[in-house]
This record gives sequence, structure tokens and C-alpha cells, in this order.
Amino acid sequence: WGKSVKRRLQTKHPRRTKKGCGKAEKAAPLAAVPGEGASAVPIEGLSMPSQFLQEEITPDFSTMPAFTHITQNGVAHSEKVHPTYEQMDSEREMTDDIFDETYREKEGPKPAKRYVWRNIILMSLLHLTSLYAIWFIPSAKLLTLAWALLCFMLGGLGVTAGAHRLWSHRSYKATLPLRIFLAIVNSMAFQNDIYEWARDHRVHHKFSETDADPHNAKRGFFFAHIGWLLVRKHPDVIEKGQKLDLSDLKADQVVMFQRRYYKTSVVLMCFLLPSFVPWYYWGETFLISFLLSILRYTSTLNASWLVNSVAHIYGNRPYDRHINPRENHFVVFGALGEGFHNYHHTFPFDYSTSEYGWRWNFTTSFINLMCFLGLANNCKKVAKETILARKIRTGDGSHKTG
Repeated sequence: WGKSVKRRLQTKHPRRTKKGCGKAEKAAPLAAVPGEGASAVPIEGLSMPSQFLQEEITPDFSTMPAFTHITQNGVAHSEKVHPTYEQMDSEREMTDDIFDETYREKEGPKPAKRYVWRNIILMSLLHLTSLYAIWFIPSAKLLTLAWALLCFMLGGLGVTAGAHRLWSHRSYKATLPLRIFLAIVNSMAFQNDIYEWARDHRVHHKFSETDADPHNAKRGFFFAHIGWLLVRKHPDVIEKGQKLDLSDLKADQVVMFQRRYYKTSVVLMCFLLPSFVPWYYWGETFLISFLLSILRYTSTLNASWLVNSVAHIYGNRPYDRHINPRENHFVVFGALGEGFHNYHHTFPFDYSTSEYGWRWNFTTSFINLMCFLGLANNCKKVAKETILARKIRTGDGSHKTG
């Protein structure tokens, strides 16, 4: 077993990549697209977990370690192999975001809902405070409003470019400085640490719109938007999450460092820093500064949740009419480019989550800029021929009218 795992780690898998972002060779056509030839690929819908205590126990889900065999003084020994992030990134093909068509929901009555009252109270207070904060917007200084918008964009990138496209889907590679930056601004978004976010998101992809989906849109708009955070997870969600291979996340010291000090980083980046800067640097009242930071945080959460709810219910399906996710331009703007959701579910490995590249896609523009600066590379992209073939084969025909 140890030798087979070692061979697996040493095997170079073919990757659908291009050297930079923007101009370069395209990915392989039809044969390289996950799910081509299958009935549908219901994969993705932003898993934006902001559950404070949604799980009764949040274990550090372990994965099977790799071993190497060495001989010392004629005696064979086995030692654990701890690959680095760079080794995992170059040697391991992403498979846990591919829809599992073999999964079947259990027959019989569904488990009773178990409400998480702490989350219900906290979310209620958060939204009530945000409504109160709207009253103070006209009284805020222009710099304070600009700062709140900047924090909204930075926190959003921590989710979209970081937890989502980089760590959940491995759709591009990031250097250490960029990974550190994305981890910092991810804490500003306060939607669970990167490790848990990516784990739940991969479960969502692999079991989309089933009982094992953390925010199954078939359970209704409210559940997909925020309700899933107010109840305990379905047992299948936890069970399937425990079986995922998360060794790539564990190999990334940035991810594990953020996980270890997550509470501290959230207090600092999500609440203290956004409130302190306007008060200290341009004399904003601390009340307005704090209230607008709460409003900014609540807006970030709801922008993320729109992908789970609105983009799974309303819009066209030009790439795959057999799955729920839709193309929704309202969500495109609110979630920094994540609203091209039918495309993203069909081609989850594409770094731009859209066939239109950087257009109307702030996150893709950011990743392209990082590539230009030498901080990112190996962006995966689907060939135009593959996209067109998929539209014709499984789309709803809306591409003919744009």
C-alpha cells in the first residue's frame, strides 16, 4: 500500500493549464473536460460557510498519509512522507470537485432539523445592526465610505480568488506572497477558515443538490441563502466531508497557519482594523466607523450567499440545461464575477469561471494582474471549441441570443 501511494505521488498527471493568464496555449479540447460524455456535471455553487458553531464538533479531518520505505542497517523501516505545497500542487490532479453520480440519497424520513440558536441570534443581531448602520451612511465621511468599499472588495477577493478558485479548485498556482495576502484578506471576509471553506465547497461540488450538499438549493431559496447556517449539517454532509482527500490543503503551511490562528485573525482583520483606520487616520467617529464595518461585513456575506441561492435558481443555462446553476448577471456584479454559474458548474477547473475572461469579472482581472506581476501562473482554461461543443450538446439554446 505504501509503495502504491508513493508511486501515486510521484506520477505526473496531465494538467489542463496554460503558462500565464490571458495569452497562451489553451487547454486540451473535448477529451480533457471533466464530465464530457456524462449526462451532466452539477458541480459548484459557492459554498460560503460562515457558520460559527454549525457543527457540534469540527474535527481536523485526517487523510491517509503516504509512506516511503528505507533500509537502515539491513532493517526495513517505513517513514511518513510530508510533501510540500509545491509538490502537491504539481503532482496532484484535482478530482474532489467532480460530481459523484454514484451517490444516492438514503430512503426513509429525513433527519429532523436541529436549530443552532447561537447562529440564529448572531445572524439576527448582525442584520439588525446593519439595517441600523444604513441610517448613518449620509453622516459618514467620503473616505470612510471608500474604505468600506475597499474592505468589501478585499474580503471578497479572499473568498473568490483565494478560498474558492485557488484552494477549492486549484484552478491556478499562487506564489507564497500571494497566498499570504489572500489568507489575510480571507480572514477579513470571516466565512470560516480556508481549510473548512474548501472542504465544504468540495463536498458541495461532489454532491451538488443532494442531501450531502451543505446548501442544497432544492431545499428552497432561504435554506440555500442563509438557512443552511442556522441548522446542523445533514449527516451525509459530514460523512462525505470526512472522506475527501484534503492532503493538498494540509500541505499548505499558509492554510494551516490561518486555521490555527483564525479567531485572532478574524477579530483583527474583520472588525478591529476596518473600524480603527477611519477613526484614527481621518477622524471619523468610532460609532460610524464600527457600524459601517458591520454593514460591510454583512454585505460581503450576502453577496457570497447570492451565488448559492439566486445563481442556483434564476437565469439561463447555456452550457448545461440539466443542472440547477444559472448565469445571473446581478450576481456577477455583487460577487465579483462568480455569477457565471452554469459555466462554472460545467467547467469547475476554469480559473476565470466564465468563457468571457476578465470582462465583467473582477476576480479574473485580479488573477490576470497577479500573473502579470509574476505572483500567479498555470491558469487552467477551457478551449473555445470545447465550450461551443458543450453549448450545442447540453445547453438550453440561450447562447444563440447572447
